[in-house]
Amino acid sequence: MSDSNFTDALRWTVEAQSKLKKIPFFARSQAKARIEQMARQAEKEVVTADLVEQARLEFGQ
Repeated sequence: MSDSNFTDALRWTVEAQSKLKKIPFFARSQAKARIEQMARQAEKEVVTADLVEQARLEFGQ
């Protein structure tokens, strides 16, 4: 993937956003960054509830 095709912004499904909001506010920004990092590593353009759940299991929360 060339740099010109790469965007930093990922789309989030409504369900994924809802799951993110359940994370305590003090940890939410870090969790969001880690989830988005996982999505990029998996070459995903959309963060889904399944990905948020997968992150929760991997991070032990």
